[in-house]
Parts: sequence; structure tokens; C-alpha cells
Amino acid sequence: MLDTSFNKIIELIENRKNNAYRKVNEEMILLYLDVGKYLFELQRDSKYGDKITTKASEFMKKNYPNIRGFTKRNIERMVQFYKIYKDDKIATPLLTQLCWSSNMLILSNTKTKEERHFYLKLAVKENYSVRELNRQLQSLYYQRYMLSDGNSSKSVTEIINEENDFPNTRILDTYSLEFLDLPNEFSEKDLKTSIIKNLKDFILEIGKDFTFISDEYRVQVGNHDYFIDLLFYSRQLSCLVAFELKLGEFMPEYIGKMNLYLEALDRDVKRENENPSVGIILCSSKDKDVVEYSMSKNISQTMISEYKLKLIDKKLLENKLKEVKKIIENK
Repeated sequence: MLDTSFNKIIELIENRKNNAYRKVNEEMILLYLDVGKYLFELQRDSKYGDKITTKASEFMKKNYPNIRGFTKRNIERMVQFYKIYKDDKIATPLLTQLCWSSNMLILSNTKTKEERHFYLKLAVKENYSVRELNRQLQSLYYQRYMLSDGNSSKSVTEIINEENDFPNTRILDTYSLEFLDLPNEFSEKDLKTSIIKNLKDFILEIGKDFTFISDEYRVQVGNHDYFIDLLFYSRQLSCLVAFELKLGEFMPEYIGKMNLYLEALDRDVKRENENPSVGIILCSSKDKDVVEYSMSKNISQTMISEYKLKLIDKKLLENKLKEVKKIIENK
């Protein structure tokens, strides 16, 4: 009994280690910003021009060969890092909470200030690893987020102002499940099995606030047993979330079955302090008009989302977002 109480010592050690790492990382990012600023100003005011980064890297290699991280390429990144963020008061406190590799991923894969802010906030909030952040960037999470749940009619500023915890983990219109690596022909059972095998990546896609409860979760209504494909709990939404998986296009009759699931969960499983359960019908495609008509008088918390088994074409999604933004600006 006494031995287990000493586990607190390990907890204290780990906390201090983490604090030390965060402090070291913060100082390193601030150093790179300072170096970027110094060389940017030197480049602007001296005769060296674009050769300043080459001169700086040669100087460091010759005189301080043991100091790592000051290659020509990395020094160029420091200058770019400073140029992009030098007047950005929103980004500055976020930069020091991410490692250099994560900062570089965001810098090299985003085009606008709003998009950079989105990924900086998301990476900090979700505590993404470099791999997880890269996956969200490559799957165009920002574009899919901005085009989901009615966001397409709002500006970035409006969305940020409406959400206390922007960017929160919201249910998207389109999910990218490229990591499942399914064959050309597969069944709903294959889809579910592959999701469970790749559960870590699936939770990264739907949101790290989701906790997996069970597959084929049984609910009983009268003398009948029904089985929910996948059941999760969302800390963000404070409710149970039922996923129903479908191979083809959304059909209106799917809603009736989901409503039954949600009613059963709310009556027999939901706790008093939790919000009403949410259902997500995940289909390979959907007709927006059919969805609108089907949902017009539905009072349950059911949402219809698409899944894609390949990464969505970047230019296609970016052009769609640009079109939406132009419509908003011209209102």
C-alpha cells in the first residue's frame, strides 16, 4: 500500500520534466524569432541582400560547428518565420506552445492568416503530435471545417466570435477516411472493422474529445434488440454519439432507425447531467435536397455526413471555399 503511494513522486518528476521541456521549447522558438528578426533587418539594411542567410550559415559552421540548427535552409526559415508573424499578436503566444517542426508544417502548408490561426489554435488545443498535425493539414481539415455545419454562409471572424472555444471539435459535413485502406469492394462490416482497427486515426478525424465505447452496442426496445454500429462519448458535447455506417447514398429511411437509437440511449443509457444523444449517419454520398427534406421536421439531434476514402482534391476544396468567401464579401 505504501509503495503505491510513492507513485506521486513519479507524477511530480514527470510534471517537472514536461514543464522544463515546454520552457526550453518556448525559449528556442523565441530565439528563432529573434534571429529571424536580426537577419531580416540586416538583410534589409546591408549590401548582402539575399546572400545574408548564406553568410550567416557559413559563419556558424566555421566558428560554432557544435551548435546545431543553423543550416542555410533553417536560417532562411527563421527569417520567413519572423516576416510572417512579426505583426501577428494572435499568433505569437501560440507559436511558443508548439515545437519548431509543427510551426514549420503550418507555415509551409497554409496560405492565409486565418488558416494559420486555425491550425495554431487547433494544434495547441488538441495537443497534436507532428504526425497528427501533418495529417490534418494534408486532409484539408480547415477547408472542411469552414464549409461544414452552416459555416459556408459566415466569415471566419463571425465563426470565431460565435465560438468560445474556437476551433472546437464540431461534426463535419465530410470526413476523410483515407487511412482505412479498404479494397475496391467491401461491406459495411468491413468498413466498421477497418475503423476499429484504425481507431486512433478515426478519433483524430472526428475529434480527440471523442472516447470510444463499443461497436455493435446493444439497445433493447420492447422485445427487440437493436445494435448501434459505433458508440462514442464526446466530452466537448457532453453526450453519447451514435454512428451508423452506410455504404451508399443517404436514404430518408435511415433517420427513423437513428431516432429509435437516440431515444433508447436517452431513456436507458444517458445520465442526468449529460446532454441528449447525437446521431451521425455516415454515408459515402448524400443529395443535399434529400437531406434537407428528410431533416426539415426531424427534432432529434441527427446529422448526415459523407465519408471519403481518398484525400479530397486540394484545389477543388480551396476553390469552393474561395467562391463561398466571395459570396459573403459581396453581400
